Amino acid sequence: MKLHHFKVPVVLALAIVFSFTTSSWSAQQPSSVPVPVSVVVSVEAKHGKDIPAVTRDDVRVFQGRDRLRVTDWIPLQGSQSALALLLLIDEGGGLDVASQFGDIRNFMNAQPDTTSIAVGYMQNGSARIAQNFTKDHAAAGKALQIPGGFGSSGNSPYLSVTDVIKHWPETTGRRAIFMISDGIDALQPGISDPYIDAAAADAQRAGVQVYAIYASGAGHFGHTLWRINRAQSNLSQIADETGGEAYFQGLETPVAFAPFLNQFADRLKHQYELTFLAIPDKKATYLHVRLETEVPNAELVTADKVYIPPAK
Repeated sequence: MKLHHFKVPVVLALAIVFSFTTSSWSAQQPSSVPVPVSVVVSVEAKHGKDIPAVTRDDVRVFQGRDRLRVTDWIPLQGSQSALALLLLIDEGGGLDVASQFGDIRNFMNAQPDTTSIAVGYMQNGSARIAQNFTKDHAAAGKALQIPGGFGSSGNSPYLSVTDVIKHWPETTGRRAIFMISDGIDALQPGISDPYIDAAAADAQRAGVQVYAIYASGAGHFGHTLWRINRAQSNLSQIADETGGEAYFQGLETPVAFAPFLNQFADRLKHQYELTFLAIPDKKATYLHVRLETEVPNAELVTADKVYIPPAK
């Protein structure tokens, strides 16, 4: 009789435990299927100038400790090398920048016919486009104009970056901005800068890499030592967070832009489109990923975070 007395409660308890365990296990499963995410990756040499070849099997992508599946690794060369490149010049640059127009035009003319070039100017927190994207590189060179000086600037160059990204026209292939600026944010001179954060997030979402050459601004404001140090850190930050590079020659405008433009051109020749699978969230997220490779002397450089659209 005692066995019959406890039979129903025991069975009921087991059913409750099984139901709770099943429910909890289901809640822990991904609610969305993986989605492909693509980013541009630059391969660099850790030492020397010889850049190693890297294949898809050589690339590992991690989110924390979790390894994500790599589905594609396309060399951005030949027919795959399309690039929309915007040269964005700070209006506060002065005559030092104008003296470098020869180097800039030589760089433009040396780019392959798969590269479209536009020219714009940072002006009062927006971007004034002097030449829309064109494969006529000589025409892009003719659009270069002497910057207006301090009176034309006085704002945040990073607002101009945000403005131009939000109004970016339909283009194919890679997207890149090459800034020529002193990097000084007149609206936010402190250590943290929300305008840089916003510009970097917009660039990450749009897949735009930001590169920069430091060029000292006109007037005393652009030659104060602590402002220069802060400004160069600003340029480094937006470049690092978007997978680009910032170029400096001490605390002054470089004597010649050509060496840095050559480095930039060489970098463009060693880029790949990496595609991997990520699990989306209910809301759009910015995912920090870590890239690794065991190829000797190879370093993989990409944006600090990638944009993941919300789950459908």
